[in-house]
Amino acid sequence: MPTPNTTTVLLARFDDLLGAGLRGLLDREPSLEVIAADVEPARLSVVIRGHRPDVAVLALESLADLGEVRSLAARHPATRLVLIAEDPSPAISAQLLAFGASACLGRDTQARDVISAIHLASRGLQVIPSQPSRTGAHAAPAAGQLLTRREAELLPLLQRGLANAQIALELGVGVETVRTHARHVYKKLGVASRRELGAQPPAQRDIAPEARRARQLTVAPRVRRGESLRGR
Repeated sequence: MPTPNTTTVLLARFDDLLGAGLRGLLDREPSLEVIAADVEPARLSVVIRGHRPDVAVLALESLADLGEVRSLAARHPATRLVLIAEDPSPAISAQLLAFGASACLGRDTQARDVISAIHLASRGLQVIPSQPSRTGAHAAPAAGQLLTRREAELLPLLQRGLANAQIALELGVGVETVRTHARHVYKKLGVASRRELGAQPPAQRDIAPEARRARQLTVAPRVRRGESLRGR
């Protein structure tokens, strides 16, 4: 049973050895307790509601779209969300923070920095991305460049390739309003068209400020704290 000084963690399902590595890392941290693990994406909301973890660690690539992060954050405000992604860009990381996530970490994140991010998240803090993308992506947008609530609602519909008329009907707004919001979304996320937005992977590249130190981690059940999330 968790003690008052223990942070409870839900660990979602990962499609590779990363999940086993994370579980081994968290199990060796005395201040953390994994109360649910290998949770399928479709059951995340149900399991979070049942276990009420302080922090949920999720695989971004397993989610259908970024809007799921916003939905989970809204449904379960007491559970902080830490995302692990293959290659999160500054723009995607910043957008996830705007949707309510506490951190978006790349697989190159050092193991001790994952622990740090979880502890910061449990205190209601956000790990802000600041390092430029190694793939040359745009720098993380300033607060004024984050999507508004309406633009955030529009984003997953644009990613699904819906026509303006379909989006207008779903959101209960005019087609011209959809066009205006879509232009703002493209500009803020650094894309030129709906096709380019839909073709973007859920995450590209960036690491949180704390995630730049120590040795490499082999992603396996035995994970040492001085190593990173990406396997050799």
